[in-house]
Amino acid sequence: MERETLIRNSIISDMSEGVMAVRFDGRIELANDAALAILDKTEEELVGSSFVRAFFDGEENDAFIQSVLDAVYEKGRRLESYVPYRTATAEKQLRIVSSCLREGERMSGVILVISDITELSEMRDAVKAMERIQDLNRQLELRNRVLQETFGRYLSDEVVREILDSPQGWALGGQKRTLSILMSDLRGFTALSERMEPQDLITMLNHYFGEMYEEIERCHGTLIEFLGDGMLVIFGAPTPNEHHASDAVAAALGMQKRMEDVNRWNREHGYEALAMGVGINTDSVILGNIGSLKRTKYGVLGAAVNLAGRIESYTTGGQILLSPSTRAAVGEELAIRQVLPVQPKGVDGQIELFDVVGIGAPYSVSLPVREERLQTLAAPVAVRFSRLEGKHASAELLEGRITALSEREAALETDTALGLYENLKLAAGGELYAKVVGLEGGSVRIHFTAKPRGFSAWLLEAGYTEETT
Repeated sequence: MERETLIRNSIISDMSEGVMAVRFDGRIELANDAALAILDKTEEELVGSSFVRAFFDGEENDAFIQSVLDAVYEKGRRLESYVPYRTATAEKQLRIVSSCLREGERMSGVILVISDITELSEMRDAVKAMERIQDLNRQLELRNRVLQETFGRYLSDEVVREILDSPQGWALGGQKRTLSILMSDLRGFTALSERMEPQDLITMLNHYFGEMYEEIERCHGTLIEFLGDGMLVIFGAPTPNEHHASDAVAAALGMQKRMEDVNRWNREHGYEALAMGVGINTDSVILGNIGSLKRTKYGVLGAAVNLAGRIESYTTGGQILLSPSTRAAVGEELAIRQVLPVQPKGVDGQIELFDVVGIGAPYSVSLPVREERLQTLAAPVAVRFSRLEGKHASAELLEGRITALSEREAALETDTALGLYENLKLAAGGELYAKVVGLEGGSVRIHFTAKPRGFSAWLLEAGYTEETT
């Protein structure tokens, strides 16, 4: 029996886990070296002493004391607990497993196996922290994705990313930046909208915008806002891009090419054909978040934006006009159909606009150039017309004669002096809108910008005999 006791004590002494035996009368009978180290006690303080005397001096280890007392009170029933334990130099996490201490058939106390799991606990906490961080990251990614998908319907992806990624993304304020500004507009859309059901109009318009936006995005443009049936787009922001002028021209050409698909879709759905004009200007603008603390929009301000709008107003359907600054900023070869001298409002003196129909590599985009031939009519057709001032027609009715026609243009003779790029409204099969695009001797050449439903019948009545396309 003594030999067995020696062997048992030797095994307990060599264990890496702490072992402490406490009798039911409260006396500590055994504590191995590992237990002494874990509990920061000496053998003299523990072995042979009362458990109460050894541990009841401070309140910081109440949880440890209670777990030992529970084991004693339960008289040998196996218990497992996890408790904090504080020494003079450290704060530990302990695992305590209790079992019965027997002397023969009689239970005399409890055996406590004490493990220092501080490192494991820290690792567990670290794992939990990492899992929490990963969960937060997943939530953040989901939040950003939802925000991008939601705001992306109202702002371009680049603007949304800048707002989400930058700590100052929501701050009011701006910066001066040289950009290229593209403005587009549908010719004759006001008249068209009056002839369509609201739902059909929105369906057609949404399809058109969807096609145009794909081209804008492909060329790194940032859609700032829809302006009724028009668009305001910038190139070179929020992400700086030294090729912004070339990108803007390539986007405009791509947009005009896509109008073929738009109008094919329109015909399939019973809608009328659309024609778009595009103006581009390159200059310094104020760029940033504009508005109040409650409502803000990302936008651009400055004379350069106004000029882009003026340039767009000179366009006819299918046309792209560039300002001199945009023309100078494009490094690639451009195909210019014609140069138009104009004097926009707010600009000192005359400037030249460039009617672009193609851009070279690496973009390599071009538009088909169609020569508009007018058919001389057997007899001039009398028409009455008025000048357009902005979106409104003048009350003064003027008289003229159509002497030559095509489906898109006409030669108009009138005693009234008309200026180049003036907008007119003619009574021809309904309200026929046109722009003066040429001055030829005693007549002016006009380009039709919006045709009424009765236009085809009026062509026939006028004596136009070529097949319509």
